[in-house]
Amino acid sequence: MDALIREWLNVGLRWVHVIAGIGWIGTSLYFMWLDASLTKPNPPRARVEGETWLLHSGGFYLVERRQLPPGQLPSPIHWFKWEAAMTWLTGFPLLVLVYYTTRGVYLVDPAVSSITPGAAVLVGIGLLVVSWAGYDLLWTSPLAREGRRAAAVLSWAVLFAVVYALTHVLSGRAAYIHVGAMLGTIMVANVWMRIVPAQREIIAAAEAGRTPDRTLSMRAKQRSTHNSYVTFPVIFMMLSNHYPGTYGHPLNWLILALLIVVGAGVRHVMIAREKGRPADWWLLPVTAALAAVVYLTSPAWLGGTTRGGEPVAFASVKDVIDRRCVSCHSRTPTDDIFRIAPNGVTFDTPESIRARAETIRARTVVLRNMPLGNKTGMTDAERGLLARWLDQEAR
Repeated sequence: MDALIREWLNVGLRWVHVIAGIGWIGTSLYFMWLDASLTKPNPPRARVEGETWLLHSGGFYLVERRQLPPGQLPSPIHWFKWEAAMTWLTGFPLLVLVYYTTRGVYLVDPAVSSITPGAAVLVGIGLLVVSWAGYDLLWTSPLAREGRRAAAVLSWAVLFAVVYALTHVLSGRAAYIHVGAMLGTIMVANVWMRIVPAQREIIAAAEAGRTPDRTLSMRAKQRSTHNSYVTFPVIFMMLSNHYPGTYGHPLNWLILALLIVVGAGVRHVMIAREKGRPADWWLLPVTAALAAVVYLTSPAWLGGTTRGGEPVAFASVKDVIDRRCVSCHSRTPTDDIFRIAPNGVTFDTPESIRARAETIRARTVVLRNMPLGNKTGMTDAERGLLARWLDQEAR
C-alpha cells in the first residue's frame, strides 16, 4: 500500500508540476516576445508606448503597452504569478518524495563520494537557500549596478562551479535535478521577491496618483530576462532523469555544462532575433557544444566493450542478474524501496534478459550506474562477465 500511495503522489505532483510549468514558461516566452515586438503607434496616441496586432483562434487582437494616468487604475487586472508559485509548490515536494524519502537510493552514489543520505539532504536544501541569497546579493550589489557584464560572467562561473561540485558529491542524477531545482528556486524567487513587488508598486503609484519609480520596473525586467535565459537548461534538467547517458556519464559535469550552453545560447539567439539584433554567430558555439555532447556520449568515446576472453554461459549471466538486479527488476521485487519494478523493467525470464541486452550493456558496463548506487554490490569481475556475454550475443 505504501508503494501505491507513493506512486500516486509521484504521478499527481508531477502532473500538476508539468502543467504549472507549461503555463509559467508559456507566459514568460510570450511576454518576452511581446515586449520585443511592440511598435510605436502610427499616428501616436496619448500614453500608448507600443502596440502590436495578433491573430489567434480565428480572431484579431490589438495589444497595447500603456502608461496609466495618475489616479486611474483599470479593473480587473490579470497578473501572471501563480504559475510560478505552483511550479515550485509541486516541484519541491516532488524533490522530497523522490530524493529525500528513499534512503538515498537516488541521492547518493558511493562511487562518487562517501556522503551520507542525511548529509546529502542538507546539501540539497541548503543549496536552494544559499543560491538565492547569493544570486540576489550579487545582482543588488554595486558590481551589478556599475557593470552588468562582470556580474553576468561571475554568475555563469559560479553556476558551472556548482555543477562541478555537485556532480562530485551527489549521484549524477541527483546532481542534475538539484542544479535544476536551484535555478528554478531562483526563478520563482525572482518572480515573488522582485518582479511582483515592483508590479505592486506600480499599482500603488497609480492608485495614489503619482508617477511610479521606473527603476523598479527596470530591475524587474532584468530578473525576468535572467529567468528567460535559464528556462531551456532547467527544462532539460527536469527531464534528465530519463537520460542516464548524460547524468551517468564519467564526465557528467561537462555534459551538463555544455547542455546549459546549448539551452542558454539558443534562447539568446531567439531573444536577439525578436529584438531585431544580429546574434546568429551564437549558433557556432551552440553547435560546437552540442557536437561535443554527441561525441562524448557516443560509443566512439565511451567504448565499454571487452573483446575476447572465454565464452560465457548464459547460466552465469543469469546468476549475476539474479543476485544483483532482480531484487528491484522483478514482477515481485524484494528491495526495501522499490515495491514495483522501476520503469516496468523485469529480468525474471531468459527472454526478458535477452530482450534488454543493450540496456544492460549501457547501464552496467558502459555507464556503470546500475545497480543504483551499486546497492547490491556488483563487482568489476561481474561487469566484465556481462560485457563478454553481451559481445558474444552481438556476434
